[in-house]
Amino acid sequence: MRPMEQRTILVTGATDGLGRALAADLAERGATVLVHGRDDERGQATMEEIRARVPDARLHWYRADLASLGQVRELAGAVASEHKGLDTLINNAGIGSTVPGGGARQESADGHELRFAVNYLAGYLLTRLLLPVLTSAAPSRIVHVSSLGQAPIDFDDVMLVKEYSGVRAYCQSKLAQVMFTVDLAEELAGTGVTANALHPATYMPTKMVASPASELREGVAATSRLATDPELDEVSGRFFDGTRPAPALEQAYDPGARARLRALSDSLTGL
Repeated sequence: MRPMEQRTILVTGATDGLGRALAADLAERGATVLVHGRDDERGQATMEEIRARVPDARLHWYRADLASLGQVRELAGAVASEHKGLDTLINNAGIGSTVPGGGARQESADGHELRFAVNYLAGYLLTRLLLPVLTSAAPSRIVHVSSLGQAPIDFDDVMLVKEYSGVRAYCQSKLAQVMFTVDLAEELAGTGVTANALHPATYMPTKMVASPASELREGVAATSRLATDPELDEVSGRFFDGTRPAPALEQAYDPGARARLRALSDSLTGL
């Protein structure tokens, strides 16, 4: 990898929790950080906070609501037009099992189950659209912030219309991220672009967690490692529990299931 001072890194969901702390950490290391969120006021507050800690931080703000595939496309277009090379994409943005909505089933702007849309489909589309600038900057990395909380995808009811559970919705969206990671690793082999996913830490103190069990710095360290550690230059298609390699749910390694998910994802995102 290039020195951090020469790298450009996009962090989605960077105005709160893990994403906010991660953006600050990467800026402190010297990278140019593209800060994404869905609220301009929170975005400016995040950048002011980072600059108070890192006065010479190189930051760029991008607003997009990832519950809208149209806004995901706009985000990708803006990043690609303003940064001809993108060294790392960290798909961190996500929503939990009960926040928002209190456990009730919700839909995105495009009519898809909200957790599947925000946690998975948005990152799928954003990654696909940014692959040209990631490839042009190779060696580069794609990092998916997933979870140990995973559930198999029922392809007969992916949107959970028949039987909804916020926990199930969250967990299947997180498995979908890992399935996409494995697919990307195979697809991008030999290009210099790697893809990995991780469970950063258990119950970090974020707005999704009522009773934290880990410190935020643990998740930052684990995620930053996937983005920056030169020892991982050739590592791709892996799932990590913190800093340790770990097995994902069995469906992640099923080529047939991944092919079905890929076809569905292309259809739902209009690729």
